[in-house]
Amino acid sequence: MNGSILVVDDEKGQRDILSTILGKEGYRVRAVSGAREALLELEREEFDLILTDLKMQGMSGMELMERVLAETPRQCVVMMTAHGTVDSAVEAMKKGAFDYLEKPLERDDLILTLQRAFEHIALLKENRVLHKKLAETKRLPNMIGDHPKMMEVVRMINKIAPTQTTVLIYGESGTGKELVARAVHDGSPRREKPFFAINCAAIPDSLMESELFGHEKGSFTGAGSREIGLFEAAEGGTLFLDEIGEMTVSMQAKLLRAIQEKEIRRVGGKFNIPVDVRIISATNKDLEQETKKGGFREDLFYRLNVIRVTLPPLRERGNDVITLADFFLKKYSASCGIPVKGISKPAMKILLDYSWPGNVRQLESVIERGVLMAESDYIVPEDLPAEVHEHPSRTHLPFEFPAGGISIEELERDLIIKAMERADWVISKAAPLLGISYKTLQYRLEKFNIAKPGS
Repeated sequence: MNGSILVVDDEKGQRDILSTILGKEGYRVRAVSGAREALLELEREEFDLILTDLKMQGMSGMELMERVLAETPRQCVVMMTAHGTVDSAVEAMKKGAFDYLEKPLERDDLILTLQRAFEHIALLKENRVLHKKLAETKRLPNMIGDHPKMMEVVRMINKIAPTQTTVLIYGESGTGKELVARAVHDGSPRREKPFFAINCAAIPDSLMESELFGHEKGSFTGAGSREIGLFEAAEGGTLFLDEIGEMTVSMQAKLLRAIQEKEIRRVGGKFNIPVDVRIISATNKDLEQETKKGGFREDLFYRLNVIRVTLPPLRERGNDVITLADFFLKKYSASCGIPVKGISKPAMKILLDYSWPGNVRQLESVIERGVLMAESDYIVPEDLPAEVHEHPSRTHLPFEFPAGGISIEELERDLIIKAMERADWVISKAAPLLGISYKTLQYRLEKFNIAKPGS
């Protein structure tokens, strides 16, 4: 059995044809005559895929899809249309449809589209199973989400944690770089030893050396006693250097020596002190570019960059926004003693549409505020801060309008060419950049007569 499909179409002849074709292909098929009947079926039974007509009497296929995806965001939906334009089908895909088919249906096109849809479904299931297995075998506190990019981060953590190598974590502010560092420490043989973190951007250069290496009594004004630094305090454990790109070049040289020689000297001290510390660092800067400009020592970069872990921004993590919002809701509902049960569908749509420049840290703050402001069992749009209402779009126009205006088709053609160039002219890679399906991009390439130069 290839999987289960719920067919929704108000034309009996179309339902019968689809049931016959799909049944012969090995799918388990249930066919219903309208959207409301489909909703009743979905209450009784789960289906791998919904194949629905767009234009139907009563509730449309678009409305059906929106209702279903609000309850089950991962449900796979394929839209059929005989009346709408390609633009209406593209609108359906922007709202969550996997793909669309134009009536009258071509059998081969139908089978191929469904095969790709079930491959997509299988991949999602595989990712969820992998995430569950990793969660059962490796304890990763607060590493929440099952987007493939986060699954790769979890895989990396589990692989590198037992080693002694240095790790460099890349990611925008608020993506959770310290959580990754702690997860690496917790999964290592050093887990019973100390973990210390320091934000290099928050410590003045004049104090950084003392913070890391300690100082002797009288070594500078105000040094009234001997103090050990973080390297000594973290002996046998892990030292996390956040925002390492903000460290001055002169301090970088001293850090490099400590890593290479595995020893430090306190400020004002006369003797070297051996240290055993694993170094994990993090940055939101491109350190390779910084080395070319002279802002970061190349030799230190290669010492720190033995293993690189890159954290995706929240805007690239899809429905992880839902998972994280639910986690923070439960966290703050419990800690604040406010019994908020959930987030309303309109409020969740706002959260999903927002671009999250502050990433996970910003989402956590927004949900905490929502819990405190909620006047009912659910967080509603009015409980969310103005920032997420005023700038809802995940996208922005990357240009200024010329004085004479611009052709929409000309703009669309230009964007498609740029996406294809970035994807090395591979359609399957360019389509996600534009937020459209493989088939739609193929159609647009033919429409605008776009081809790879020299082909």
